Amino acid sequence: MKTLCESLAVILMKEFIRLFGGYKIDWKKIFFAGAIMTASCVMLQMFILNDPLDMWFLSLPVAIPSDKPLNSSLSLNKTSTEARVKRLQIISGAPIVSPNPPIDLNLSVPIMPVAALVPPRGKSRRRRKDSKVDNMSKVVPPPPPPRRTVPSHMQKFIWSLTPKEALVYAKKEVEHAPAVMEDDPDLYAPIFRNVSVFKRSYELMELILKVYIYRDGARPIFHQPHLRGIYASEGWFMKLMEENRQFVTRDPEKAHLFYLPYSMRQLGMALYVPNSHNMKPLSIFLRDYTNTIAAKYPFWNRTHGSDHFLVACHDWGPYTLTAHEELTKNTIKALCNADTSEGIFVARKDVSLPETTIRTPRRPLRNVGGFRVSQRPLLAFFAGNMHGRVRPTLLKLWRDKHEDMKIYGPLPLRVSRKMSYIQHMKSSKFCICPMGYEVNSPRIIESIYYECVPVIIADNFPLPLSDVLDWSKFSVAVAEKDIPKLREILVAIPMRRYLTMQINVKMVQKHFLWNPRPIRYDLFHMILHSIWSSRLNQIQIPES
Repeated sequence: MKTLCESLAVILMKEFIRLFGGYKIDWKKIFFAGAIMTASCVMLQMFILNDPLDMWFLSLPVAIPSDKPLNSSLSLNKTSTEARVKRLQIISGAPIVSPNPPIDLNLSVPIMPVAALVPPRGKSRRRRKDSKVDNMSKVVPPPPPPRRTVPSHMQKFIWSLTPKEALVYAKKEVEHAPAVMEDDPDLYAPIFRNVSVFKRSYELMELILKVYIYRDGARPIFHQPHLRGIYASEGWFMKLMEENRQFVTRDPEKAHLFYLPYSMRQLGMALYVPNSHNMKPLSIFLRDYTNTIAAKYPFWNRTHGSDHFLVACHDWGPYTLTAHEELTKNTIKALCNADTSEGIFVARKDVSLPETTIRTPRRPLRNVGGFRVSQRPLLAFFAGNMHGRVRPTLLKLWRDKHEDMKIYGPLPLRVSRKMSYIQHMKSSKFCICPMGYEVNSPRIIESIYYECVPVIIADNFPLPLSDVLDWSKFSVAVAEKDIPKLREILVAIPMRRYLTMQINVKMVQKHFLWNPRPIRYDLFHMILHSIWSSRLNQIQIPES
């Protein structure tokens, strides 16, 4: 082909000289004609030759079938391919890439088959019509954050320790936690008691902690989480714990903690006789279950249950444990009803469990967020049933007393038609959270969800996650005896301090969220860390 083009060029030049030898030459036209000829020859090569222009291109065209995975073998002509690679090697400085890459080749940009980019025909109108419904009903969980890389020598060291040795090591590390010198983008220091200690403890939990979950027990009381309503915290924790792969181990000899996976909500629904006011059958059931575990496995008797934990959000949670002494005194109890005055919940050993209201399990984060401060005309808001000793007093003293204080019993229908319960919380600077029959209230976490500063009225109540969070930075605590001074207390808070508290509410919100796929520092991990921290508090460090 090259010889053909050269001969054609010589013949044309001779004819050109013969015909136009005595005329004035227009060089512009000659160059234009030469460019056309060159382009014609190149195009002719591309369409005729089987192996075109090897020396001109550095990258080889490779066809990938759309119906085969990216790392599968490519169907190429082996002889032609090897010949191309050999000829390409004469180009200095050009990287040589095998047309059949190894499987572990890291490709940063995935190659999508053309079929995947073209929407299927038919049902397009239906898809457009139902797109809003699909977006509202389906949860698209955020991708899990990248796991922290741990040096291999540290992993080997941790794996070489027994569970007890690992806990001793962790406690020493936490007690000598280095100060956090730079701001962590995931942790807002002002809302923590000691952010340096928390961060070190959390990192060690991620590195060390293994939990064994007993498989004993039948549904619905065991292994069947209840995910809706005001007692949903125990169900969400159970669901995410049993789905977890990072912390759960199938080998109990490697475990640092043992989880009793029952639902207090399901237990009450299964065994409680309505209007009987008799919780004894529930207590006997848990006593027998614990005795079965202790008889079947050696792990309970090794520590008398001190490395076992349970999670119960129902108000009856602490009262159903009393039929078994070790279950009551030794286990780590994560309870919503964390009343220190009754002698069941023990501060620093047990965990105050946040009571979260989940209305839509498919979308647990629905309605989270609130209005800016300038769009919060109300000073304070409360609406709820009149039970317990605090709420009737609150209603008696403050109902219809001030226009900017909306204090109700159950929210009246005439009011809710104009502004819903959630809109009231989003429109208020402070949200009143009085105890009911028990010290806990779901309004505390609801206030944080809607970015309203919570005002907590409940004596003898250790606040949720207070082992690491400083609640004075984002809430107001009012003693029950000071309810008559409620407005005076709230009005006395300077605007600058209120703005700081409201910012802190926004910053602490992430630590109280249930994510369908857990992320670092969310509520699942915060509860697990409090249980881990409680276990570390039990460890005695040998003097040697």
